[in-house]
Amino acid sequence: MREEQIEKLRGVVRDCVSKHLYSSAIFFADKVAAVTADPADIYMQAQALYLGRHYRRAFHLLNASQIVLRDLRFRYLAAKCLEELKEWDQCLLMLGDGNVDEHGNIIDTKECSSMYLDKDGEDREINIISAICFLRGKAYEALENRSEARLWYKAAIKADPLCYEALECLIEGDMLSCEEETNLLATLQFSPKDGWLSSFYSCLVKKINMWLNFQYEKENVVETKFKELEVEVANTKTPGKSLCTLKNNTDLLACKAEYYHQCGEYQKCFELTSILLEKDPFHLKCTLVHLAAAMELGHSNELYLMSCNLVKDYPQKALSWFAVGCYYYCIKKYDQSRRYFSKATSLDGTFAPAWIGYGNAYAAQEEGDQAMSAYRTAARLFPGCHLPSLYIGMEYMRTHSFKLAEQFFMQAQAICHSDPLVYNELGVVAYHMKEYKNAVWWFENTLANVPSSLSEMWEPTLVNLAHALRKLKRYIEAIAYYEKALALSTRSLSTYAGLAYTYHLQDNFTAAITHYHKALWIKSDDQFCTEMLTLALQDECQLGTNPKAGTVRSQLFT
Repeated sequence: MREEQIEKLRGVVRDCVSKHLYSSAIFFADKVAAVTADPADIYMQAQALYLGRHYRRAFHLLNASQIVLRDLRFRYLAAKCLEELKEWDQCLLMLGDGNVDEHGNIIDTKECSSMYLDKDGEDREINIISAICFLRGKAYEALENRSEARLWYKAAIKADPLCYEALECLIEGDMLSCEEETNLLATLQFSPKDGWLSSFYSCLVKKINMWLNFQYEKENVVETKFKELEVEVANTKTPGKSLCTLKNNTDLLACKAEYYHQCGEYQKCFELTSILLEKDPFHLKCTLVHLAAAMELGHSNELYLMSCNLVKDYPQKALSWFAVGCYYYCIKKYDQSRRYFSKATSLDGTFAPAWIGYGNAYAAQEEGDQAMSAYRTAARLFPGCHLPSLYIGMEYMRTHSFKLAEQFFMQAQAICHSDPLVYNELGVVAYHMKEYKNAVWWFENTLANVPSSLSEMWEPTLVNLAHALRKLKRYIEAIAYYEKALALSTRSLSTYAGLAYTYHLQDNFTAAITHYHKALWIKSDDQFCTEMLTLALQDECQLGTNPKAGTVRSQLFT
């Protein structure tokens, strides 16, 4: 067979692969490799076998070649075959020894250079070392060694920032704390042409987004990053053609929706995910955010439709059964929701939302021990997720174990510095322990960490802060925060009662009586307001005859 015939057959193999005609590719690649015995052709044959799902045969071909231990591509492809065969220990053995430090830096590398790399494609290839590090991480994660997997994922993204899958595993698996995410992004070495990718990665990282907004307060840093990515840039390669932009990119829109969810802007998040899912109904990352927003807004019909479609299209995915669990949780059928959250965890033990939902379903029925068990499992599996520690703290607070609750809230705060809910819970714990100055400090930090304008969901925090200020006899400030709370929600018994009691303590009986009446209009049988209204009326009557009789009898109001 002449050289031109061999080259033509190589082209046929490449074309068969591009058209997904893998049996044809295997047939012709086998003939080329038999004629030439060239390592590059043997590699091409092994690739065709791999793509045709003949993993055992591909591995045998690669392992039988003398070059498998000297060429990184051969070794990597052989390890990929073992990955598909789920032989994880053998996969790690094939990849060889490797050492990485606690920051994800590769040390003592003895890897051979790739001998037959396509030199024309070097500038558009992902570093083979990065791919090997990523595969090591996957193998360790499959072997449930998540701490080692985390280090190798970090090594992969550091070796080549284009290895997006490594960053995805770190973020979606909640493997990094806020500080670790910040340090990792700071150490990535992007080429000058990849500035957009650096901005995109910083938008993807969840905990940093809220931390940035807290650091720079009024200036919304994350929104600015989104706008930078959406800016239209002239197409320099083809003048006169349309401008290049990521404005309508589904991944960017999904990222923005997740950011809105973190900020507590659930309606805005839901509207954006609804638009995105009309455009791309099978975008699973957006689907998860859409489910979360629908849960917060109580859209049970939407959850029902989504769960039906997901179970039909993806019956083997944890997300599908998680959606079913969300629907039952939303309609308060917690036994059924628990069953489906459990099924989601059995399909994918690394799906964090299912573990959290499983614990929440138990907690909703005050089954604390089972809830704590689910949260502890989540805390062990996802060390970069602060929610398990937060929910464990809430369970301890429900049983009045305030010191233990405080410890877990502090753990959550160490993982994620800027979640306002953590600060709010720390304030509630301090209030219950009668540490009112600390409570005020935590509640003020809660409001400082809210990345957007205050919405109705933060009304309880304003009320809590007003209660703490009242306990410190800072009545004017307390009244100001009660009134801010009323601007967000006019149907809160606690706010009217607290405001009335504060006016009562100031001997402003007229205002106190007015607000006691408003509180009783919301709940006519409230014992505290009924008793205090009687006292206020008595004090107002006595004030007319004896100005010194206006001191209110001390009452404890929580």
